[in-house]
Amino acid sequence: MSWNKDIEEIKKREKLSLEQGGEESINIQHSKGRKTIRERINLILDKNSFDEIGKISGSASYNEKGELENFTPANFLLGFGKINNKQVIIGGEDFTLKGGTPNPAGLRKSIYTEELALKYKFPLIRLHEGGGGSVTGSGGSAKKPTIPNSEPVFSKNRFQALAQCLGVIPVATAALGPVAGLPAARLVASHFSVMTKDSQVIIAGPAVVKRALGVDVTKEELGGPEIHLKSGVVNNLAEDEEDALNQIKTFLSYLPDNFMSLPPSISSNDKTNRMEEDLSSIIPTNRRKTYSMRKLLKLILDKDSFFEMSKMYGPSLITGLARLNGHSVGILANDCMFYAGAMTSDASLKLRKFVDFMNTFNIPVLSFVDEPGFMIGPESEKAGTIRHGTGAISSLMQSIVPWASVIVRKVYGVAGAAHFSPDSYTISWPSAESGALPVEGGVAIAFKKEIEEAKDPEAKRKELEDLLSTRSSPFPRSENFSVHELIDPRETRPKLISWIELAIKSQIPLKEPYKTIMLP
Repeated sequence: MSWNKDIEEIKKREKLSLEQGGEESINIQHSKGRKTIRERINLILDKNSFDEIGKISGSASYNEKGELENFTPANFLLGFGKINNKQVIIGGEDFTLKGGTPNPAGLRKSIYTEELALKYKFPLIRLHEGGGGSVTGSGGSAKKPTIPNSEPVFSKNRFQALAQCLGVIPVATAALGPVAGLPAARLVASHFSVMTKDSQVIIAGPAVVKRALGVDVTKEELGGPEIHLKSGVVNNLAEDEEDALNQIKTFLSYLPDNFMSLPPSISSNDKTNRMEEDLSSIIPTNRRKTYSMRKLLKLILDKDSFFEMSKMYGPSLITGLARLNGHSVGILANDCMFYAGAMTSDASLKLRKFVDFMNTFNIPVLSFVDEPGFMIGPESEKAGTIRHGTGAISSLMQSIVPWASVIVRKVYGVAGAAHFSPDSYTISWPSAESGALPVEGGVAIAFKKEIEEAKDPEAKRKELEDLLSTRSSPFPRSENFSVHELIDPRETRPKLISWIELAIKSQIPLKEPYKTIMLP
């Protein structure tokens, strides 16, 4: 006797599971220019590295003899895999089955994904295309639901593991089509999220919105890229699915496996003593002229290493990951092209999340400072900028990672504190200026009467601005040892490399997940 018959039954179900929603459903998926979940997993993972979990989970029906008549696989795939030989856990909805709305086995597997990632402490990748629950329950109908419509009172809340993952392992997620409900919540519960041009992220679809609010709106108008790249729901946009998956791979290359490890360092082909001549003139001597902060970063960081995140959200602040002499670093910089680099409400929330992210995974930070202060005006007040800004500063004041700040231009007002950790290495360029208020605003307030009474108010204003401008010079700060060094801008790269080589030697991996106290 042998178990060959049962083994054949296993093989039969494995074969059926590979059919997913069937040939017609797969063809429809391809006709929309989208891949199936199995194709996506094979594309992002190292070849032949996918070790699937629950391959034959699903729903089956049997005849009177107990023989299998029909088998519908779980519409959520889950398993282990490798990216550049780095172990990960990956999961995602199968849109060819019920449009990704979870069937019973699919729901169980999706919930188990975070639990598995927490257990093994490997990075988690989610590839989303599908909806959340339905009014009939998972896999049921209005007349006869197939499972209970609620969890027992003693069950573990599925959102507990979802929340815990953010403090333990890197989580990267892609929206590769319509994403709604619980998958949308999973998408935003990530350290990095990316969406394709033809994807949408929504709480509820147009039909629900129409019924509840009487508003006719498309999925794209509700949650397309134009909406959510600016709302901050999603970090980045991808040209297509392959680009989205490559962005996830790039993101993970900067990160450790979990909070207990230090970020990876790679061999760099860039020169440690590279000193770019353009840095000596990149900041205009005319204080009213702008410049490209991204070009400035390119001249200092390892070549082609900057991976920007959330470019369209809070655009006055640039955030991303990069390398300095092969070491992973976080990048924080003002963009004077937007609101002169002023700290808006959105930029404050962006900074707060960025600081927590850096501290969660022990990533040193390089801050390039050109901060004119908090954004002013009625709209800024309505947005609660002062509260969100103070919250960001409070988060930064609890930072424990190595931190270097380069003052390239302005440091004014309370918002100026949002660029320096409690023990940051601070260097200054000769173009730096600082004070309680920018010169123009400070003069307008402090010398209002004197300017108004002058024979030539404009000439008087310029005279006072020029006078105070010399007082905001970086030389007094350097002479008072208020910065570590005032340097030739061309020396920035070698100076920062000397610092980081020392700083990373002092780093000790965390024993417990990074936590902060209550913030404003």
